[in-house]
Amino acid sequence: MECPHLSSSVCIAPDSAKFPNGSPSSWCCSVCRSNKSPWVCLTCSSVHCGSYRCDDFVVNDTKLGLVQKVREHLQNLENSAFTADRHRKRKLLENSSLNSKLLKVNGSATAICATGLRNLGNTCFMNAILQSLSNIEQFCCYFKELPAVELRNGKTAGRRTYHTRSQGDNNVSLVEEFRKTLCALWQGSQTAFSPESLFYVVWKIMPNFRGYQQQDAHEFMRYLLDHLHLELQGGFNGISRSSILQENSTLSASNKCCINGASTVVTAIFGGILQNEVNCLICGTESRKFDPFLDLSLDIPSQFRNKRSKNQENGPTCSLRDCLRSFTDLEELDETELYMCHKCKKKQKSTKKFWIQKLPKVLCLHLKRFHWTAYLRNKVDTYVEFPLRGLDMKCYLLEPENSGPENCLYDLAAVVVHHGSGVGSGHYTAYATHEGRWFHFNDSTVTLTDEDTVGKAKAYILFYVERQAKAGSDKL
Repeated sequence: MECPHLSSSVCIAPDSAKFPNGSPSSWCCSVCRSNKSPWVCLTCSSVHCGSYRCDDFVVNDTKLGLVQKVREHLQNLENSAFTADRHRKRKLLENSSLNSKLLKVNGSATAICATGLRNLGNTCFMNAILQSLSNIEQFCCYFKELPAVELRNGKTAGRRTYHTRSQGDNNVSLVEEFRKTLCALWQGSQTAFSPESLFYVVWKIMPNFRGYQQQDAHEFMRYLLDHLHLELQGGFNGISRSSILQENSTLSASNKCCINGASTVVTAIFGGILQNEVNCLICGTESRKFDPFLDLSLDIPSQFRNKRSKNQENGPTCSLRDCLRSFTDLEELDETELYMCHKCKKKQKSTKKFWIQKLPKVLCLHLKRFHWTAYLRNKVDTYVEFPLRGLDMKCYLLEPENSGPENCLYDLAAVVVHHGSGVGSGHYTAYATHEGRWFHFNDSTVTLTDEDTVGKAKAYILFYVERQAKAGSDKL
């Protein structure tokens, strides 16, 4: 997609002030017809896009590749400085990293081993999800224990590596970059980690997330888990990742839920099964279908939508139980969702009800805070009360008598919060518990917090972990 005059000209981004005859939206890429971030050649007026929809990168270089040579020279300088500075940094980290992360807890100093994630340009949606997943112990430990895809040694040891446009899709691994990121988050050796390598892979394999626009954290989480699942199914580097899963005694076959093929750690931990019952209101015919799920998306009942804070007095407080009940209650389908009855041989009015046939090890609950109106996607800013421990899911099971009392209890592990008014704007942060303490993750900033603060948050995504040991607690 490079301009034919690239060796002797410059490409710039059109600006409405410089081009009075047309705004940037009136310029379209000659390759993919995109009008997002167009670039125009000042010699031949060729227009190309900067939104990467052509699966390529916009570059300005000469035929002799002088710009690339400058890049390589700068990279060598940075690598040299990085190598020369390693010992000094190591000593500084040993002496000062713990001191910089000490907080007063109950009158005594304690170290924060958590690491923040740098914002690469509206990437708070990704950071909040990564921090949440890093605090789901069984899921995180699986990836951290995987062998590295490539162990660099010799002259390249310790050097930073950069992805270039010459690398193809076969040279990237989401699992490997996800593993590296998780390993970096709890080493405690740095204040913040930059996930640019992971973000590059996300751009390569998830086109919806290319660019620097604000994205939906829930949508990103689903794409991330789906792609991790698919890559783990295939295995790479001569190692079958599924075989590693089978060797893990804590993830037995009875706990696996297959989605799109063989089971992986994604489905073994997040996978559950729903039973969908549809009944024809004319002849009474019942239809049952089992659907696997990785998370449940819950509506916030409309009668609670005026209450926007926990302490607000007007009206009752919406609870997570209200949202779960709304999800599982019997519902009569409207005229646009008529059921095709095989006995009546035509579409009829019907009712629908969901049961949970199998609960996952980690129950991910997504509160549907964004909904479409005629022209806009608005946010439901209602406060939803949720328990930090003892969420009892037994009453939503299809066969509760077949589940032990402890198997239905869940404790909160992480919460993703959206701050702001719209899905395309605002900011994402996360709360998560680690070794009995709650942390607030706000991009590169990590602070210690308390349960009261977590309980007042307007949750967007909740991660509940199945309780293993017996302990007395209040149920939801």
